[in-house]
Amino acid sequence: MSNHHPQTTVANLPDETIQAYRRDGFVHVRGIISQNEVAAYREVALELQHKLKSHTKDRVAEKIFTQLVNVWRDDDRIKRLTMHANVASVATKLAGVKLRLWHDQILIKQPKNNAPTEFHQDQPYWPHAHSPNPITAWIALGDVPVERGCMTFIPDSHQRADLTVQNLADARSLFTICPELQWAQRVTVPLRAGDCTFHHGRCAHMATPNFTDKARVAHAIIFMDEGTIYSGQQHVVTDPLGLKAGEPLAGEKFPRLG
Repeated sequence: MSNHHPQTTVANLPDETIQAYRRDGFVHVRGIISQNEVAAYREVALELQHKLKSHTKDRVAEKIFTQLVNVWRDDDRIKRLTMHANVASVATKLAGVKLRLWHDQILIKQPKNNAPTEFHQDQPYWPHAHSPNPITAWIALGDVPVERGCMTFIPDSHQRADLTVQNLADARSLFTICPELQWAQRVTVPLRAGDCTFHHGRCAHMATPNFTDKARVAHAIIFMDEGTIYSGQQHVVTDPLGLKAGEPLAGEKFPRLG
């Protein structure tokens, strides 16, 4: 888990990185957290996979990854990562708007699982209205070479705000819904431990299988526009809250960050 790059902060974030994010819908940011933080949070994530309920919804999804949602509300150690000031400030700078936390999630691809996460956009799954600038920080808690399940993005696909929910277990799902995207450029982004990709909630992406003998461990922090409204769509985060469509997603469960 080596990373020879200095930490990236808002103070040294290049203008071209901001421009690339807004043009392409994703960007690679080196050293978003320190190596000491990587080691500590990786250990916690691996511990929690045995204690918390995974939110993958079916047996097919369970073969793809272990997904622990809203971990910040269950574990104070992960809460410190989810509320990490450097991550939130860089996300805010890239998005260019004030943000709230939507939810976090630990994502673990077990060794030699041989299952890709197929191309999909994230935002169609979410019960959001009035959130044009959602952004996810996907932090590598360990080296993620291509063979371990790193992500591939389709540049500029975040402009497609009209697509319905895609099936991340079906390789043809996104391209059946939007056939022209199958001919678009694809960019694969391996990460060193502590590196991060930021991607827009509508940027189509996939993750390769984990062919290695080491778990791929990542922590995703998902931000939404400050004024996001609940749409009424079902979701594991909002279902227990008794919200009515049209209510703002605000308050202590969706704190302002950045």
